[in-house]
Amino acid sequence: MFLNKLHISCLFFFLTLLFPHSTKQSAKAASFIYSGCSPSKYDPNGPFQNNLTPLLTSIVSGAAQASYNSYKSGDDSSGAAAYGLYQCRNDLSSDDCSNCVQSAVSQLNLVCADSFAASLQLDGCFVRYSNEDFLGKSDTTMTFRKCSTSRSDDADFFRRRDDVLADLQNGVSYRTSSSGTVQGYAQCLGDLGAADCSACLAQAVGQLKNACGSALAADVYLAQCYARYWASGHYFRSSSDYSDDDIGRTVAIIVGILAGLALIVVFISFLRKTCKFSLSPLPALPALTPS
Repeated sequence: MFLNKLHISCLFFFLTLLFPHSTKQSAKAASFIYSGCSPSKYDPNGPFQNNLTPLLTSIVSGAAQASYNSYKSGDDSSGAAAYGLYQCRNDLSSDDCSNCVQSAVSQLNLVCADSFAASLQLDGCFVRYSNEDFLGKSDTTMTFRKCSTSRSDDADFFRRRDDVLADLQNGVSYRTSSSGTVQGYAQCLGDLGAADCSACLAQAVGQLKNACGSALAADVYLAQCYARYWASGHYFRSSSDYSDDDIGRTVAIIVGILAGLALIVVFISFLRKTCKFSLSPLPALPALTPS
C-alpha cells in the first residue's frame, strides 16, 4: 500500500511539472513572436555574467509588481555593466505578466546563450538586455514584421482598418481600437513620453500600410513600440497564415523541445532522490529433506 501511494505521488508530481496550471490568457501571452541575439559572446565566468544574473533576477521579480521597469547592474567604469528592461501588455493581470516575463527570460537564456545583447518578444511581454546603455534613448528600428497571406480588396475593410490605425496613433503607452470587423492595439515602452510614443506609432502604422498592403492581419514591432490589427476571424489563425514566420516557429519548437528535456532530467533526478525504495529479501526456503 505504501509503495502504491508513493508511486501515485511521484506520478502526480511529474504531471504537475508537465502540465502546470495556466489560463488561456497566460498561455496565449507566452506565444513566441521573435528574438534577436548579438553575435558577440561574453565569458560565462566573466564580469558581465556577474552583472547580468542579478539584472535578469530583478526583471523576473519586478514583473510581479509592475507592467514595466528598467534596470542597471554594475558600474559603468568597469565596462561590464548590464542594462535591461521588461514590459507587459497592459491588459494582462499581474500573475499573467509575471508568468510571461519568467517564460521570456527562460527562453532568452536558451535562444541567446552568452550573447552580450538580446531581446525576446512574446505575445504578452518583452524582455531586453545589453552591455550598452540603451535605456531612454530614441530608437525606431524595425525589429519584426509579419503580414497575413489572406488579403482583401473590399473598400469597407480598408476604411475600417484605416480608422483603427489612425486611432492607435493617438495612444500613449497602450491603446485598443475597433471599427466594424477590424480591431487593433498598440503599445509603447513605458519610458516614452506622449510625443515620442505618437511619433513611434506613426512610423509603425506607416510600415503596416506600406509593407502589408491589403493583408487582413498584420503586426509591426519597432524597438520602442508596436502596432497590430486584424479583421474578425483572422487574429487567432495559426502561424501558417503569416509570411516570414519560419524562424519564429523554429525557435519556438526548439525551446519547447529543450524545455521538455529539462523536465525529463528533473523528473529522473526527483525519482532517484525521493522515490527510492527497497524490497525486503524473500525469506529463505526451508531445506528439503529426503522422504
